[in-house]
Amino acid sequence: MIAQINAETQAEVDFGRARRRALIRRVRGAVRKDTISLPAFEEVRRSLGVLNRLPLAKTETVEVEKIVGSVGRRNDFDACFLPVRSNVSSRWERVDRAFQQGEELPPVSLYKMGDAYFVNDGNHRVSVARYHGVESIDAEVVTFRSPRVSPTDILGALPNCSGLMSRIRDKLRSVLPSRKRSRNR
Repeated sequence: MIAQINAETQAEVDFGRARRRALIRRVRGAVRKDTISLPAFEEVRRSLGVLNRLPLAKTETVEVEKIVGSVGRRNDFDACFLPVRSNVSSRWERVDRAFQQGEELPPVSLYKMGDAYFVNDGNHRVSVARYHGVESIDAEVVTFRSPRVSPTDILGALPNCSGLMSRIRDKLRSVLPSRKRSRNR
C-alpha cells in the first residue's frame, strides 16, 4: 500500500512538472513568436492532399520523437506532448502511475504519413512516455500514403523537445554569473 501512495504522489508531482514545462514552452513560444501547438492530423492530411490509407493496422515499435500530432486531442497537449490543460490530470496521472509500477500498457493507435505519426488513441500514454524520456512505444499503425508527402513536409518545422529543461538551466547559469559580476563592479 505504501508503494501505491508513493506512486500516486509521484504521478501528481510528475503532472505538475509536465504542466510547468508546457507553460515555459508557451511563454518561450510567445516571446519568440513560435507555434507550439500540436499539429492536427486532419489539417495536415488536407494540406498535403493525403486521401488514401492502407486499411489494416499493423503493430510495430515506433520512435516516440516521430509522434508529432494528434487526431483529436491537439488542444490538450503542446507540440512536445506536454499537458496544457488541467482537465487531463486524472487520466495522465493514472497512466503515469501504471508506467512507474511497470504495468504493461496497451499499444497506442497511430496514423502514419511519411515518417511522421499522429495519435488516434493513446495521447496520455504518448505524453507520459515523452515526459519520462522513453525512446520507443508499441503502436498499431495505419499508414496514409500520398505521392506529395515527403518526411520534410511534415517533420521539417517540428520543435526540439528533448533536453528543453537542461537548455533552460544552461541559459540561466550563463546569465546568473554575469549578473553577479556586474553587481560587484
